[in-house]
Order: sequence, then structure tokens, then C-alpha cells
Amino acid sequence: MRIFSPFAPVKAVAAALLALFMASCAAPPVLPPVSGGSWLGHPIGTPPLPNPRLKQAIIHQAEQEWRFFGRQEVVFAGGIESIPLVGDWEDDGPRQSERVNAYWRAVGHPELTGMDCQKPWSAAFIGWVMQEANVPMDQFRPTIAHWEYLAELIARAPEPGRYFVPRRIQDYSPEPGDLICASRPPFQPLLIDGYIDPMSLGGLKAHCDLVVHKQGRTLEAIGGNVRNSVSRVRLELDPQGHLQPLSRRPWFLIMQNRL
Repeated sequence: MRIFSPFAPVKAVAAALLALFMASCAAPPVLPPVSGGSWLGHPIGTPPLPNPRLKQAIIHQAEQEWRFFGRQEVVFAGGIESIPLVGDWEDDGPRQSERVNAYWRAVGHPELTGMDCQKPWSAAFIGWVMQEANVPMDQFRPTIAHWEYLAELIARAPEPGRYFVPRRIQDYSPEPGDLICASRPPFQPLLIDGYIDPMSLGGLKAHCDLVVHKQGRTLEAIGGNVRNSVSRVRLELDPQGHLQPLSRRPWFLIMQNRL
């Protein structure tokens, strides 16, 4: 579904980056560590000035919505998913349905509400959180699908001052403020040694959660449209602090929040 004419320039940028990637070897070279890192062999731009207040505003906005929906909890442990606390669902009543409508309005679909249960709203939720936290549109553009904003963020990662930049699952331990992203089975992303180029993301069914807390190997993240609600997901990192792919959450990408 095409909803975003402003995204056309981003596709052009992504195409240009893809041309550069294609000119390099099929597998990205192993580069020495650099400040900011690299993606597919190309340096990631210098980080923005630190803004912990804005990062905290993003986290606070997600936590506020989780409380609004009754604090539903989802736990992944040893490959088993459980819901120790069930909260409010998207279609429980006007209060919840209209709140989901606010998320849809952030991505240009005011006609949809929580009663449209077959329409996944997890990307709309993330976009609304960023919008409500006053993240500039040129840093994060709300979109109807996760792949759209992910493609834009990856394509623009070489620019200086970008808030969100891509990190490989095997390289990076997620922190509060980051986005952790998984594909929706049976869809699978096209990865090259753990990297993904923006052009290959087109149409990918995905889901991203916002990390809100980390203690030891326990990570907690909040996402929309998780078991029909805004849920707080708890999962266990591996001994190195990395995400462990799960059957219901085959993680493939982390977007680091450098604020």
C-alpha cells in the first residue's frame, strides 16, 4: 500500500546506496572498529549531540501508553510465551478503540480504530510515540509499516547526526531507547552476514518494540498490537548480552538510539 509520497526521495537515496553496496564485494569486508561503526562496509555518520531528555521522553511515552492499556505483560522464556498479566485489548470499548485511532492518525489513516482488528497497528504505535515525544520528522517519519521507516533510517545512516542507526544482532547489546525488530513468520529478511540493505526491506512484514529497561540479561520492551494490546515484553539476552532469536520473534535488526 502506498501512503507516502514523501518517501520517494528516500527510495532514491536507498537506490544510490545500493549501487555503492553492489560495487563492493558480495560479503562486506571485515573493518577495524571505527567511531560510530559501519553498515555493509560504509561508515555510519557521526552521532548527534547527546539529548538524554529526548530519549527519556520517548521511553516515557511508551510506558504511559502501556499503563493506559492496563499494563499487559508478555514473557518469552526458553522458547515459551506466557502472559502473566492481561490488560485491555484494542476492541474492548470506545476508550481503547479511540486510542488506537490516535495511532492511526499519526500515519495518515484517521478512518481506522481499534475495532479494525485485522489491521496491524504496531508501526503506527511506534510512529505515534516518536511524534508525541517531539522527535523531529526528519529524524523519524511515522509510517504505516515498519519496513518503510527502517529503510529510511538505514539509507540515511551515513549522514552525520542521525538519531537512529542500524546495528547487527551479533555485534550489539540493545539499550533503553533502542528499537529491536523481528520479521513476522513466515516472512524472512534478506541478510548478508547479519547486514540488510534498505532496498531489500520493501514489503517485509516486521515488528519492532521499543526497549524501556535493561538489567543484567533481562530486557524489557514495549510494543503496540502485541497480543491485541500495548504490551511490555520481557525476554532474556544470551551470555554476551545479545538478542536470542525466538520462534515468535526472529530478531534481525536493532536500531540504536544514539541520543
